[in-house]
Amino acid sequence: MCAPLHSCKMQFLDTSRYILFAYMLVNDALQLLTSVLLFLLVMGQVKFAIAYCVPLMFISTATFQNTPLILATMSLERYVAIVYPLQCPASWRPDRIWIIILSLWCFSCVFPIIDYSIGKPDMAVDALVSPQLCKTEVINSSPNQSLLRAAVYVLCFTVVAVLILFTYVRILLETRKLRQDRVSVCRAMHTVLLHGVQLLLCMLAYTLPITETLVLHADWQQEDIAFFNYFCFVLIPRFLSPLIYGFRDQKLRGYIGKGLLRCSKKVEPWS
Repeated sequence: MCAPLHSCKMQFLDTSRYILFAYMLVNDALQLLTSVLLFLLVMGQVKFAIAYCVPLMFISTATFQNTPLILATMSLERYVAIVYPLQCPASWRPDRIWIIILSLWCFSCVFPIIDYSIGKPDMAVDALVSPQLCKTEVINSSPNQSLLRAAVYVLCFTVVAVLILFTYVRILLETRKLRQDRVSVCRAMHTVLLHGVQLLLCMLAYTLPITETLVLHADWQQEDIAFFNYFCFVLIPRFLSPLIYGFRDQKLRGYIGKGLLRCSKKVEPWS
């Protein structure tokens, strides 16, 4: 993930598309950092006060929900760029795109704030002193909140999926309407497929409660189930999504290759 992030030089930050891509990289980097830290702490049975756990959980949850919103926004940006090439709305210009980015971040923080505000941890536990495992169940132990969380995930998945499907089908129709050559049509179709793969990778994490229930029927230990689900449905999709997008783009692919080559030259062989 560092290679695509390093590739977002100043000339790329003059385009709304690449600004959103850089924002997605920063968001996913924060999500991976906090989620890996929380996973290692739980697997290592490291306990500390809930007051210190909540900020980590908040960042992890907010960035987790922010990624599909960014993908939907990137879809809309491509739609606006193709349908309104000469009359781009002011909010989608590179100097104003920060307003949309700020709105995405604020919107993704709404649910964690509500979720943790209405959470009811064990009253016998002192949040400032008593050590606990940093898990969602410790902060929000109510079954109703788990149901609410699952409903929000499903709703977010549905809205984002419909929005991306709608925008890219419209892009494909507009491309054919303009009677461009076969190369441009193929590129548009490949872009649709690419963002579909990105969306699928991102949304795999929303199936986590379902996969946990299915794997529980297998003869696995609880630690193995947690590691399998986290590695397959959270870690790998978040790692692959920006790389797929970066290597698909011709401009970014060149800079990513140069960055990886430069890093490989700095690594001296072990003697």
